[in-house]
Amino acid sequence: MTSLQSSLGDESEIAQELAESQRAISIAEFFEKNKHMLGFDSGARGLVTAVKEAVDNALDAAEEAAILPDIYVEIQENGQYYRLIVEDNGPGITKDSLPKVFGKLLYGSRFHAREQSRGQQGIGISAAVLYSQLTSGKPAKITSRTQGSADAQYYELIVDTDENEPEISVDKQTTWDRPHGTRIEIEMEANMRARQQLHDYIKHTAVVNPHARIELKEPSEHFKFERVTDQLPDETEEIRPHPHGVELGTVLKMLEATDSHSISGFLQNEFTRVGKKTAESVIEAFRDRHFGRGMTWPAPVSGEDVDVVAAVTEATANKGASATEEFATTIAAEIDDAGRVAYHDVEEIVDDAATAAEEAHGTTFGTTVRENAVEAAWLELAPVTSDDDLSIDETRTAADLYRRVNDATSSRKDDAVLDAFATRLAGKFADEDDHRHRLTRATLRSHVDRAAELTEDRDDTSFGDTARENVTEELWGLMATVPTDPPLVRELADDRDGASDLVEAMRSTDIMAPPTRCLAPITDELIEAGLKKEFDADFYAAATRDAEVSGGDPFVVEAGIAYGGELEAEGSADVLRFANRVPLVYQRGACATTDVVKSIGWRNYGLDQPGGSGLPNGPAVIMVHVASTNVPFTSESKDAVANVPEIEDEIELAIREASRELKRYLNKRRSMQQRREKRNKLGTILPEMAKKLSAVTGREPLVIDDSIARIMNNVLVERTVEDGTVTITVENNADTIADVDLTDIVSVEPQETNGAQVIEMDGEWFVKWSESVGSGDEASLEYSVDGDADFDLSVEGIEDELLTVNA
Repeated sequence: MTSLQSSLGDESEIAQELAESQRAISIAEFFEKNKHMLGFDSGARGLVTAVKEAVDNALDAAEEAAILPDIYVEIQENGQYYRLIVEDNGPGITKDSLPKVFGKLLYGSRFHAREQSRGQQGIGISAAVLYSQLTSGKPAKITSRTQGSADAQYYELIVDTDENEPEISVDKQTTWDRPHGTRIEIEMEANMRARQQLHDYIKHTAVVNPHARIELKEPSEHFKFERVTDQLPDETEEIRPHPHGVELGTVLKMLEATDSHSISGFLQNEFTRVGKKTAESVIEAFRDRHFGRGMTWPAPVSGEDVDVVAAVTEATANKGASATEEFATTIAAEIDDAGRVAYHDVEEIVDDAATAAEEAHGTTFGTTVRENAVEAAWLELAPVTSDDDLSIDETRTAADLYRRVNDATSSRKDDAVLDAFATRLAGKFADEDDHRHRLTRATLRSHVDRAAELTEDRDDTSFGDTARENVTEELWGLMATVPTDPPLVRELADDRDGASDLVEAMRSTDIMAPPTRCLAPITDELIEAGLKKEFDADFYAAATRDAEVSGGDPFVVEAGIAYGGELEAEGSADVLRFANRVPLVYQRGACATTDVVKSIGWRNYGLDQPGGSGLPNGPAVIMVHVASTNVPFTSESKDAVANVPEIEDEIELAIREASRELKRYLNKRRSMQQRREKRNKLGTILPEMAKKLSAVTGREPLVIDDSIARIMNNVLVERTVEDGTVTITVENNADTIADVDLTDIVSVEPQETNGAQVIEMDGEWFVKWSESVGSGDEASLEYSVDGDADFDLSVEGIEDELLTVNA
């Protein structure tokens, strides 16, 4: 028995005692006890997380103000504590906002903004301040100067965890040499055991933010990462949610909050990529789900025992013979012209016929008369009963269903079986409470299933799932969308089932992908530039996918690959994970990116992959960047991307797109290696053969350089000099066009260069010439020199393995 239970003698008092013991807690108090959820679970990781949150804030602030980021990070040892200082050149923070930015969790959150940003929850930097005060007991020291201000504002503060509010101990103006920006200094219990993760974070941040200059100063090391571009990321704009992926609860909230009255207005005003035409498509799909479609039945054919005129005439009373005759005849003729009609088609036909008869005869055809005429005409078209013993010849609807079922079933079943199935299916229509035969697709499928089951049980036959689905699809195509007006927004907001139908209608409608103005992907060019800046490799490739949507939020996936060069050849390839330009340092094994990389068959792309699965081996770096208005992280620490199928699919496609470039490179490299080996062998064998041939024949030794070029299908470039005339000949023995750029460096001034470009530099002349030479063709450049000259020929545009130069 617990102490509370033992102290309570009267059970009636327990609920009251329990109620009095309950109290609300602030978000700051919660994370004070659960700091591990934010990435502050150890001194080593806590330091890395604090650096990450401060640098991310600095990058966001500078970019939002269109300032090229210049960030300084310093870590100082102070006894058992470490002091972290982060400075940026951003726009600064106003005096009123600054304490809450650093001392109030969830303040300034971009959680509801559908726009790409590094921070989303408004927790990061204030959580670092909270961790600092918990471990060192010291306040955060913050200096900020806004653009144009003469002085900076200085605060010392902590987070009041009971109230989730900043508690300020120092508030004063001060001088600062930066014209604008923010500086934060916090002290915490930490260690440098995660130094490698810290270095990786800074280095990888520089890779995906090539427009930023980042400096890291530690007690023993000092790093500088210079920017390689002055191009800031594209400015983003907040967008509305996309209809694909929004959840029912979200739509219900939106229906409550919207100012729109109609569903069409709601769709166009509250969602992106929805115009009038798209809204109509969604509403039509909504009608099918909410109201169902109306089954159409065929008009009477010659010889059929159906008389719409007689049925309508009998149902129409006291309207005069001529008016009644014209009314009934018009209805029958319109039904006949229509071919197939649903109940609502008959209603429209009757209304039009009644209006025409009223104008022609001055007789009023009221609501009751019209309803009676509709019922009479409809029963003539669909006189179905639920008697299973009826044969196909006794009900026209069963006969029509028989024809449709026969068309839909690929394996032509016995006529008697189809007869029984069609009759039982007709009976299911007759059993409907709504005699208008208005059904949802799900209800139609249930009718088909039941008719199939009854037929299987009684006729010892089989109706498989494919046959049932084909029949359902055939009949659904015959059914017509009803013209009933959809409910108003205020009605739908109180109707969960109706709202669910609207969500399903939005998801099923083909809607243009969300706009990408809310996203700022790195782009292929800058991904390669970032990789080249930080990794010395032989090959680089990048791919940026088109925007997709998940949960109503657009996202873009990018991938980059670096291979060879000075990259580590032993062990697994490095996998760099990023979300909204932020490196994900921890929880690699829990991340969707890692899962996708492991699932790819890397042997198909030329990389070694022991066992055929897992991370590939080799000197390679594989990077993946997910840019989204709402990255689905696995936890508040934002260290891993959740396994969302749509995002995983795009990650795989982006990696494969970049990997195809790697495969082409490695295939070509292997081919070039084989050519080098072949050329080396020929270079060894042919001279020996030439010597022996010369010895046997007694002739002069053969010049074999041309022969090697022709055997290898190489581009042969030769220079000859005769009587002051210099001739450079390009002979293309390859199967493709050769685009050759020649530069002949001459020690004397050339004459008669025949259109070649000549540049003089430091007493030397550069004769430049570009030519496209077709397969099997040759081209030549001639110029003259006066007297002896030295030459140095450079050939570009042709790889060494495909080129032979005799000059």
